[in-house]
Amino acid sequence: MHVVVTGGSSGIGLEVARAYAARGAQVSLIARDPVRLEAARQAIESVSSSTAHVFTASADTGKDDELSSALAACEAAFDLCDILVASAGVVEPGWFYAQQADVFDAQWQTNFSGVINTVRKVYPGMRARGEGRIMIVSSAAAFIGLPAYSAYCASKAALVGFADALRLEAVGTGVSVGICFPPDTDTPQLQRELQARPKEAELLMGQIRPRPAGEIAARIVRGIDRRSARVYFTASIAALALFGPIARPFIEIWYRFQTRR
Repeated sequence: MHVVVTGGSSGIGLEVARAYAARGAQVSLIARDPVRLEAARQAIESVSSSTAHVFTASADTGKDDELSSALAACEAAFDLCDILVASAGVVEPGWFYAQQADVFDAQWQTNFSGVINTVRKVYPGMRARGEGRIMIVSSAAAFIGLPAYSAYCASKAALVGFADALRLEAVGTGVSVGICFPPDTDTPQLQRELQARPKEAELLMGQIRPRPAGEIAARIVRGIDRRSARVYFTASIAALALFGPIARPFIEIWYRFQTRR
């Protein structure tokens, strides 16, 4: 079994890769930084069995030529992709009026276009073979607007529509398409994000303790095993997904009241 993980050099992606390597799967990691990729490979192999097979390829998933070369190298090493976990993502909090256009666009390029690019390259082969599993990593922020997170919320929300549409296209093909919505997760990226997170966003997001990346990864892998359409992780995220359209006006009223105090 060949598992391809984008954003696999750290955080959730790394822990997903570690979980599959522990099962004896062939795992390919794709991320931008070759140094961090090599560190990730060594970290996985150091705690996995001697039969662990890990391949790394450096690419920006938002750049089609880089991604094509990386995936070709992965499949040359381990054959065609059986499971794709599209985990690459970035977040740069900033007020929309002040944030530079390139910073805003870079989040869209990775969080949305990068996922689409990756799925586009493996899905036709899965469909032709009649077998494959795709899991897209979105965010709980897909269900609610957060001040200073306009690019992140929008890009993660767009993935919901894409995943839901592709899932229906894939009915009867043997290919499953899932999407998951992690809460704040204890990763290096979260530590950087917290330094720029404004108090207005914190007001809505609360002081919930971040979940361990390994715990989130285990739930993702279980969701892939079950071919789950959606993985929510917490009851509050599930409630927001199901009842968000009803709740959001009241949340906004509460937020306006709180910021005027």
